[in-house]
Amino acid sequence: MAALPARAADKLTVLLDWYVNPDHGPLVVAKEKGFFAAEDLEVELIAPSDPNDPPKLVAAGQADIAVSYQPQLHLQVAAGLPLVRIGTLVDTPLNTLLVLEDSPVQSIADLKGRKVGFSVAGVEDALLGAMLAKHGLGLDDVELVNVNFSLSPSLISGQVDAVIGAYRNVEMPQMALLGHPGRGFYPEEEGVPAYDELIYVAHADGQARPELSRFLHAVEAATHWILNHPEEAWDVFRSTDPALDDEANQKAWQATLTRFAHSPAALDHGRYRDFAAFLKERGLLDEVPALDGYAVDPNADQ
Repeated sequence: MAALPARAADKLTVLLDWYVNPDHGPLVVAKEKGFFAAEDLEVELIAPSDPNDPPKLVAAGQADIAVSYQPQLHLQVAAGLPLVRIGTLVDTPLNTLLVLEDSPVQSIADLKGRKVGFSVAGVEDALLGAMLAKHGLGLDDVELVNVNFSLSPSLISGQVDAVIGAYRNVEMPQMALLGHPGRGFYPEEEGVPAYDELIYVAHADGQARPELSRFLHAVEAATHWILNHPEEAWDVFRSTDPALDDEANQKAWQATLTRFAHSPAALDHGRYRDFAAFLKERGLLDEVPALDGYAVDPNADQ
């Protein structure tokens, strides 16, 4: 009897939120260690030329999955983009209100009359506004400066007194290596509901595709392997690109390990409802929408 031809793997295109960095550890390890292949998947990871594009391209049907952000998902869906959260990559906030360690700003109240740099209007205004409000201030009490993703340089150079949008696992260790250690104020400790920093989004019409569930199984397996073999996982990650093999990325890797979602498909209903209510309270949403319209657990019915 002739052997049956091998089944071709299903192809998935995943658009990252940024250039490859330790936040993408489970994706890189799943690809390099064969966890995607074990699920009959051929996955292509693509870094975007513009970090604003990945959700739009998925909504337009030009990619299967995008790595994106829970806070932005609420606004994108409200704006009419047909997107749905199918999984979580990093399930803690990473965003930080960051000052230099030797700054005279010892508490958020000390920001009154000072300059705060930001890169993404809307959500970051809402986060900063809530953090200021906890200390009796409002957005009118600070001067907002658009630093266009030049967060650490603008802080180190003295252009601004603080920045919102810096990642505690990336910018903070990088700044320490440059001799300018920072001090962070964390949104979830300062009046902002906890949220998933990095999530996977897909087109709403394709949320039931079986490939998506297999993708999440592979990412979960890779995450557990990273947790069990952190040093070997770092070796796998850094071997994929010489640009990743430096001290800054190693420190970021160590700072990120405990923040990867252990069960990527699992959906925390209350977390999404609470954050939608927060955005409504801050004037960014007109209403709190039904959860099943923009967030699902593809494995829930299996």
